[in-house]
Amino acid sequence: MEQEFYAHPTAVIDEGCKIGKGTKIWHFSHIMPNCVIGENCNIGQNVVVSPEVILGNNVKIQNNVSIYTGVTCDDDVFLGPSCVFTNVTNPRSAVNRRGQYAKTHVGKGASIGANATIVCGHDIGPYAFIGAGAVVTKNVPAYALLVGNPARQIGWMSEYGHRLNFDENGIAVCAESGEKYQLKDGVVTKL
Repeated sequence: MEQEFYAHPTAVIDEGCKIGKGTKIWHFSHIMPNCVIGENCNIGQNVVVSPEVILGNNVKIQNNVSIYTGVTCDDDVFLGPSCVFTNVTNPRSAVNRRGQYAKTHVGKGASIGANATIVCGHDIGPYAFIGAGAVVTKNVPAYALLVGNPARQIGWMSEYGHRLNFDENGIAVCAESGEKYQLKDGVVTKL
């Protein structure tokens, strides 16, 4: 049976991986055992996907990203260049903490900027936007815009990646799509 995904000859794909149709894996990337990668994903150069990571469909991973065991990403997630996830809160070289990995879930459509760090055990909500270089140390709500170290929320983003400006009634309109959003009790929903 013909392979339905593309892997550059320098990529390493270990046994037990499931890789969806139309996915592309580029130079020097390593997909470790028992990963599940959806359809139409793009995995850039020098990416490490550790054992048992799960990626949805249409996930875009830029160069030099590390995704460690315990991470799951829903469909349409964007991981910017050199961003990294952790999976142990208190690592020590002399102490083996395998099997104690904290889980991190990245919701549908979320974007994580270049050189951002996601400290394990903190989930990223759907369509959240993590700025370049941010260090996420807490859970991130859906549609939230976070920047800095430690990351702090400075606003809200649309599904098209535009800053939302809410009126006195808590309504905002995406500049590109025209879609409307509501902010009520600290929660954003698309109308």
